[in-house]
Amino acid sequence: MQCPKCSAKDTRVIDSRVQRNGFAIRRRRMCQVCDYRFTTTEEIVREGLVVKKADGRREEFDRTKILNGIRRACEKRPIDIEQIEMMVSDLMAELEAACETEIPSRLIGERIMNRLRDIDQIAYVRFASVYKDFRDINELAQEISALRETETGP
Repeated sequence: MQCPKCSAKDTRVIDSRVQRNGFAIRRRRMCQVCDYRFTTTEEIVREGLVVKKADGRREEFDRTKILNGIRRACEKRPIDIEQIEMMVSDLMAELEAACETEIPSRLIGERIMNRLRDIDQIAYVRFASVYKDFRDINELAQEISALRETETGP
């Protein structure tokens, strides 16, 4: 594994832990050249997963797209990267269990929104505004009102 700071290839694992879903390993590494410490995650990659888009198109599943979308929604929020990584790992395991080889994009978006709603409401609204493609401020206001109702009850 290459050091992200100095690009040296001489790194060693100083700690390994199985993540709670059992499908990933978190490794703490240290560069032997500059002593920089960093974390990597090792996951099982299923080949052949396809995402079915709303318009009927199909494209190869890309975990990075999910990770980047959640990161953007959580930007400048009190959510650390490890929490996001765990969310994506849990989501991946759940989607793979629910679907054989084809995952509807709608299912991915809904599962992400459910998780974000529980973690951070601002991140949820950010993600929902892109995922649901609000046409105007009234649709956004309706989503926020619905969020408030679920928080306080009817």
